[in-house]
Amino acid sequence: MSRIKDSITSFLFVVPALLMFIVFSVYPFLKVFQLSVFDWDGIARTMKFIGLNNFKNIFTLDNAFWISMRNAGFITFLALTFQNTLAFFLAHIVDSEIRGKNFYRTIFFLPPVLSGIVVGLIWNWIYNSDYGLLNKFLIWLGFSNLARAWLSDPQTALLSVSIIHMWKGFGWGFVIFLAGLQGIPRDLYEAARVDGASETQILTKITIPIMIPIFFLVSILTILGTMQIYDIIVSTTGGGPGFHTEVPITRIIASMLGSSRFGYACAQGIVFGLVLLFISLLQIKLSQNLRSE
Repeated sequence: MSRIKDSITSFLFVVPALLMFIVFSVYPFLKVFQLSVFDWDGIARTMKFIGLNNFKNIFTLDNAFWISMRNAGFITFLALTFQNTLAFFLAHIVDSEIRGKNFYRTIFFLPPVLSGIVVGLIWNWIYNSDYGLLNKFLIWLGFSNLARAWLSDPQTALLSVSIIHMWKGFGWGFVIFLAGLQGIPRDLYEAARVDGASETQILTKITIPIMIPIFFLVSILTILGTMQIYDIIVSTTGGGPGFHTEVPITRIIASMLGSSRFGYACAQGIVFGLVLLFISLLQIKLSQNLRSE
């Protein structure tokens, strides 16, 4: 009897968290699928069932949505290459015996914990065409012909936003890479040095092969995080000029709030989620294949 009482008591402690999970996670998740097959403005009590027309329109008529996917893919590509490469080599340097390593750990992890809106506002000032720090620096160096409205120029807006995102996001990869590097036994390094291996050989033959699972983990987190970029876009360009810095989240919100097409926005969200799921599963499969080889 006491065991049953203990089980009931334990279950009662879990109930509040379980109810919150159902109300704020499970129900909205299922509701998205329901709304995706309706034409609904978000206000009317009646909804018009249209089947898969929302999904059909996404693939046949909505060029702006796929432009936003391409833009997010471009930012993600830069994050996977330049951002993660920088994060790894900074982690590798800090992992070695250098002075002030704790100071560098703090400094490198500072950008990710800052608010995306605050970061966007700061970089707005840096990129400003009239009084921005970047243009003033270029003019001081004698490259006044390169000065421009970085966030308003269609040729530079997307790259400018990508740089902001990489600056803010590399700290997460840095921390994960550093944790992985610190988990490598130092005996392997010492044995390699005794055998006459150079630092380059140690890096390519010991460090990188051991770190491959960490690379895949960081890659998945980078893709999921970067493809869902929103706050930096809103606080810098708002998706402009035109659709040059539009990303999937801003398009979904534009469909929901700007056009009052809640059902269509839900369909966009489902397509976007399936794309992210496919990419994540593909990376996990590649990771498993590499481990088995």
